[in-house]
Order: sequence, then structure tokens, then C-alpha cells
Amino acid sequence: MKPKKQFGRKKGCLRCGRKRGIVRRYGLHVCRQCFREIAFDMGFRKYS
Repeated sequence: MKPKKQFGRKKGCLRCGRKRGIVRRYGLHVCRQCFREIAFDMGFRKYS
């Protein structure tokens, strides 16, 4: 018998575990709130 396919968010934010608003681009896997806190330290800059 085949295992059931899992749907939905299995992997949450690596910092806080939140499952909504995940930024997966560049393999970050952090939620948008945590991303705003650590983005500047990671080298992301706001230009406008």
C-alpha cells in the first residue's frame, strides 16, 4: 500500500517555526517577519 500524499506546509520558519509567509527564495526558509529582522545582516539592502 502506498503512503498517503501529504499536503500543506510541512516545513516552517527555521527561526521561529511559523508556517505562514515563508520566504523560500535563495533557500532561506524563514518567515517574512524574521526576514525583516535579519535581512540587513545578511546583506540585503533597501534602495527606495
